Amino acid sequence: MIYPTRRFILAAAAVAPAALLVGVYAPAWWTAGLGLLVLLFLLAMLDAVLGPAVRQAELGCGTPYAVSVGETFPVSLWVRFTRRAPGKAWFALDMEGSVAAPGGLRVAGQMARDEGSGILELTAERRGIATVAMLWLRWRGPLGLVWKQRARALDQDVLIVPDIRPVRDKGIQMANREALYGQKAQLQIGEGAEFEALAAYRQGMDRRAIDWKQSARHAALIAKEYRTERNNNIVMALDAGRVMSEPFAGQPRIDRAVSAALLTSYVALKDGDRVGFFAFDSRPRASSKPIGGDRAFSTLQRVAAGIDYSTSETNYTLGISTLAAGLNRRSLIIIFTEFADTISAELMLGAVGTLLERHLVLFVVLRDEELEAFTAAEPAAPADVSRAVTAAGLLQERRLVLTRLRHLGVHVLEANAAEAGPALVSTYLGFKRRGML
Repeated sequence: MIYPTRRFILAAAAVAPAALLVGVYAPAWWTAGLGLLVLLFLLAMLDAVLGPAVRQAELGCGTPYAVSVGETFPVSLWVRFTRRAPGKAWFALDMEGSVAAPGGLRVAGQMARDEGSGILELTAERRGIATVAMLWLRWRGPLGLVWKQRARALDQDVLIVPDIRPVRDKGIQMANREALYGQKAQLQIGEGAEFEALAAYRQGMDRRAIDWKQSARHAALIAKEYRTERNNNIVMALDAGRVMSEPFAGQPRIDRAVSAALLTSYVALKDGDRVGFFAFDSRPRASSKPIGGDRAFSTLQRVAAGIDYSTSETNYTLGISTLAAGLNRRSLIIIFTEFADTISAELMLGAVGTLLERHLVLFVVLRDEELEAFTAAEPAAPADVSRAVTAAGLLQERRLVLTRLRHLGVHVLEANAAEAGPALVSTYLGFKRRGML
C-alpha cells in the first residue's frame, strides 16, 4: 500500500492558495498553479518508485509458545528486503487477547543493509490465548512524500497459562522421592502394580514380600519383586462454571485449578502416565484424550489456556456423562469443582455415581479460608455475630456434602489455595504407591 505523508499533504495545501492568488492577480499565468500541483504529484510518483517496493519486503514475527500470567515477554519482529533497506522503518502489531503493551504496539525498526528488526515488550494479564493477528511495516520514500506499507496476516497464538514454575521444582522433588516405590523388592505386597520376578531375599527388603512356598522349595528365602505399572489414564476434569470463575484469594478458582492440574500433569507425564483434560460448564467446553510422551505437556498447556471464564451454571449431569462416555478404560478422574448451594451439590452427587462403577474419582476443592476466618474471629459488633453464624452454616453444609462424597467412595482433597498443586501431586503419588490406579 502506498499513501501520502504529512509532508505531501502540507505541500499540496500550500500550493492551492498560491495557485488561487496567481489566478486572481495574474490571470495570464493561471496555469502556473496547476503546474505546481502536477509537479508535486510527479515528485510523489518518483518517490514511490525510488527505494524498495512494497512487494520486496518480507515480514516475520517470533513469539514464545507459552508464557505465564503476569510475565513480560518479548515479541521479535523482522523484515528482509530484496534490495537495500530504507534508513528508517516502523513496525506495528494487532494483538487480540488479554495482554497489555506498556510501551505501545509500535516500535521503530533497527535497519541495516537489506534487513531490519524490532522488539515489542508485552505483559500477559490473565490466562487464555493471545493472538498476533496482523503485522505492519511502513517506511517513507527518499523524498518523504509517500508512505510505503506492507501488511501480513499472522494469526500466531501465544498460550497464557498459570505460573507453575515456583512449585514445579517442589513437585519434581516429590516425584523423585516417591520414585523408589515400585522399583525395589521391598515394596509392600498389594502396593505395587504388577509382579515382576522372584529374587533372593536381601537385607532391607520387606518381609511381607517373601514367597514362603518358593523359599521352602529352594531352601532359601525368596522374595517377590514388583514393578510400577505405567501408562495409567489420568483425566483432569475442570468445572469452568460461574462459581469457579469467581475471584477467590486474589484470582479466579479456575485459574488455581488449572495451575494444580498442570503441575500434576507434568509429574504424571514424567512418571510415564497419560493425561487428558476435560472442561465443562453448562456443556462440555474443552477436551483432550489422555496422551503421553515428550510433547504431551505442550498440548495440555494449549487445552488449558483455551478454558475460558464462564457465567453459566454448571451442568454436572451433562458434563460427567459426556466424560464417562469418552473413557474406554479405567482412569483416575480428578474433578476440580466448587458448589455454592445444596441444590447444585445434590445434582453433583447424583452424577458422580456413574463414574464410581468403573473409575477412581478424586474431588479437589479449595478450603474457604474467608468463611473460616469469619467463624474464628472474635465478634466486636452484632453484625459480626450474624456474619459468623451464616459462615458457620455454609461451612456445615459444605462438610455434609464432602462427607456424603466420601461415603459414596469418592476421594476428597480439600487444600488451601496456595498449596493445592503440591497437595494434589502428593495425593496422586500416594494412589500410585498403593496400587490404586
